[in-house]
Amino acid sequence: MTDKATLVTGSAGFIGFHVVQRLLAAGRRVIGLDIVNDYYDPSLKEARLAILERDPNFSFERLDLTNRGAIKALFEKHRFPVVIHLAAQAGVRYSLENPHAYADANIEGFLNVLEGCRHFGCEHLLFASSSSVYGANTKLPFSVRDNVDHPISLYAASKKANELMAHSYSHLYGLPATGLRFFTVYGPWGRPDMAMFIFAKAIVEGRPIKLFNHGQMRRDFTFVDDVSHAIVELMKHPPQGNLQWSGDRPDPASSKAPWKIYNIGNSQPEDLLNVVSILESKFGRIATKEFLPMQPGDVPATYADVEDLYRDIGFQPATKIEDGIDRFARWYRDYNRV
Repeated sequence: MTDKATLVTGSAGFIGFHVVQRLLAAGRRVIGLDIVNDYYDPSLKEARLAILERDPNFSFERLDLTNRGAIKALFEKHRFPVVIHLAAQAGVRYSLENPHAYADANIEGFLNVLEGCRHFGCEHLLFASSSSVYGANTKLPFSVRDNVDHPISLYAASKKANELMAHSYSHLYGLPATGLRFFTVYGPWGRPDMAMFIFAKAIVEGRPIKLFNHGQMRRDFTFVDDVSHAIVELMKHPPQGNLQWSGDRPDPASSKAPWKIYNIGNSQPEDLLNVVSILESKFGRIATKEFLPMQPGDVPATYADVEDLYRDIGFQPATKIEDGIDRFARWYRDYNRV
């Protein structure tokens, strides 16, 4: 195995932080990249970074992915054999208010990553997509072989665009690229804009929890340790190209090019009201619930088919929702001194 560093973009973010920790625990050198913006509280990102920077095998670049010259120089200097691209402008609801942030970070920023990989010897690019690409689909569970041409938010459209952009580079330049469709990731050090954190904060502070679609929502909550485990295993399996792929009956999840898409999910959707109930038990308080209509850009249910992931790397999610919420709640109490 090469002793060159692995690049993890978004290393101050929730999933990036956990992926870097897993890589460092395996003895790998990691260079992290993040702009540390204020989409949510930067102090949480700085606290994650402070933990990572205790390890001598980690170094950090505070860079904007849209800075084409700086990104090119970084790739030219280090010639990363593996790039794990997790940096993005996240959030479905925020994309309704700030669409240009998604074009900048998720399209232009990703193009700069692709160019760096193309020109400077990357042997495997793994990049974050999202379950949101399934958009208006209603057939459950969501399969990587489903058509995903009907996004219902700009965030989802930007992630679908990333998959298409990566495929074009795989086809044109032979760049092995693996797309990762994440399903509602949660756990310690989680994002304050996501449901688990929002619900916990409301319960602790005695404020109402807003439950959209009148609480009739199901999400495939996936514990972050399971996600980071799947990513690090997939690192070792760059796609080779599907020799059986046919343009007459194209498989949306693979290609003759070295490109592959996976769902990264728990494959066991949970009722949102049940998640709230477990959180109530962990914090010893009953939540006030405010039932509201469905929000634009949202979907009533997500549910991942992870058959390909199991077949290719033997991945099975190992964390039950009660155990995952318990670990999240312990972290939340400790971090916020509750």
